[in-house]
Amino acid sequence: MLMRKVVGPGAAAAAALAAVAVLGTAAPPASAPSIGGADRAARLIDKGALEAPIRYLADDLLEGRGPATRGDRLARLYLATVLEQLGYEPGGPGGSWEQPFEIIGVKAAMPDVWSFAAGPKKVELERWDDYIAASGVQRERAAIDGAELVFVGYGIQAPEYQWDDFKGADLKGKVLVMMNNDPDWDPNLFAGTRRLYYGRWTYKYESAARQGAAGAIIIHTTPSAGYPWQVVQTSFSGEKFSLPAAGEPELQVAAWATEASLRRLLAAAGHDLDKLVAAARSRDFRPVPLGITTSLVLANQVSHAQTANVAGLLRGGDPGLRDEVVIYSAHHDHFGIGTPDKTGDRIYHGAEDNASGCAQLLAIAKAFAALPERPRRSVLFLFVGVEEQGLLGSEHYAKHPTFPPGKIAANVNFDGGDIWGRTKDVTSVALGKSADLDRLVTTLAAAQGRKVAPDPFPDRGYFYRSDQFNFAKIGVPAVYLNSGTDFRGRPPGWGKETKERWELTQYHQPSDKLTPDWNFDGMIEDAQLGFRLGVALAQADAMPSWSPGDEFAAARARALAAVRGGR
Repeated sequence: MLMRKVVGPGAAAAAALAAVAVLGTAAPPASAPSIGGADRAARLIDKGALEAPIRYLADDLLEGRGPATRGDRLARLYLATVLEQLGYEPGGPGGSWEQPFEIIGVKAAMPDVWSFAAGPKKVELERWDDYIAASGVQRERAAIDGAELVFVGYGIQAPEYQWDDFKGADLKGKVLVMMNNDPDWDPNLFAGTRRLYYGRWTYKYESAARQGAAGAIIIHTTPSAGYPWQVVQTSFSGEKFSLPAAGEPELQVAAWATEASLRRLLAAAGHDLDKLVAAARSRDFRPVPLGITTSLVLANQVSHAQTANVAGLLRGGDPGLRDEVVIYSAHHDHFGIGTPDKTGDRIYHGAEDNASGCAQLLAIAKAFAALPERPRRSVLFLFVGVEEQGLLGSEHYAKHPTFPPGKIAANVNFDGGDIWGRTKDVTSVALGKSADLDRLVTTLAAAQGRKVAPDPFPDRGYFYRSDQFNFAKIGVPAVYLNSGTDFRGRPPGWGKETKERWELTQYHQPSDKLTPDWNFDGMIEDAQLGFRLGVALAQADAMPSWSPGDEFAAARARALAAVRGGR
């Protein structure tokens, strides 16, 4: 899972939105810190520097780069080899190119039918079409035995919003039915339509486990999840990986079910899902026992394997700042070989997600290596593993960083790339969280003739869905750059519609391949922006901060205090 401990957003959401408003009206600084030769180096980021790595990483020979597979090892070797060729030094522990870590694989055998008893009535949910279930334990058997279902609304405990869906109810051994979102009707309550971590499915399972529940069922709707049911089918079935358990609360079963199947199940017990959802839209909501019981046994195949993050370091040139670092990150994994699509293709190639992110990092690394002098701070290129199954590689790095968190100036993350052409804007998913980073991104984008736009899909919680989240949790200011949506030469709305269509037809599917219709012009601009941002961060006199009141500001203060106390 993404997170072992809840990060409470507090009042930061309103502060973040206010920061965006201020940013939009204030004049940006005229320039950003740079270094001689940066313009020439940036021109090395071209189509060839991006397309070649994507072609290799998404090739059939790498079999989808599933964690701990042959394709995973080939991808890691390739990334390390390119970094070495560019003149980087190993950035892993002990002078290694890799930071290895153990993962536990659990492949749960779901029964074809999951049966429920609503009094004398029996309701069956069919595997794949109606439900997907995964084991929450790293053992050969996960079981729910005659447990009662309880509807718990959003399943959120947020003291800073005076919100508690559980109200002290005894939910030990129950199966909790939960909505996949957070309250979104009031901008002063859970940031309105901007989803916080409380609205993520990972939080839901963690929250249920803290209550001592035996299982949890998340109600899937495309708007609340941010993706269609087929993404649940492909992403949440098959072998699931996690870091070794460390004594945190755990569920026996973590499940999803379609809205239609849950309506049918609840109706059998005399409940109306719409009325339950309406009741949950209140601080006064209390858990509702549903009068439905169920048992489920998952026979698990448990495996122990090892994968690794890949790290290459460019040592800084300033004796006073070289022990501080700017970290670029991108995940190198995808889903490997899995359920075939309609064409029979079983390889989840992961070309856009995230061979393109790896390619952008390699191109940026090439540009840094071409600078005539070293930047003041060090720069680390970190290719993390097992992102697709819970941000595991970045979580491991955050727990075992090669630089103290208080010495990490910032994280610049790439997850996906623009494959449709140049845009008039660039998306900063973290916009409003760090005024320092916002100013730099705005200034550098303006030099490209572009504006910085906030996340066009704020209801999907993208900030909590990629690797920058784990850096933020240890206090590191983070930027997650994504392609814009205002495409040059295209009508209004074309970009958003195109991205939504791609998500529906290719996201986390075998069809995410490198194809001749890819347009690299926008990806080039985005990578060049990322390069110039890293240069500015490496050259600046001071490290950036989170904005006051941001949910991660306290973690930053602790990280800085730790390194200052060690002086």
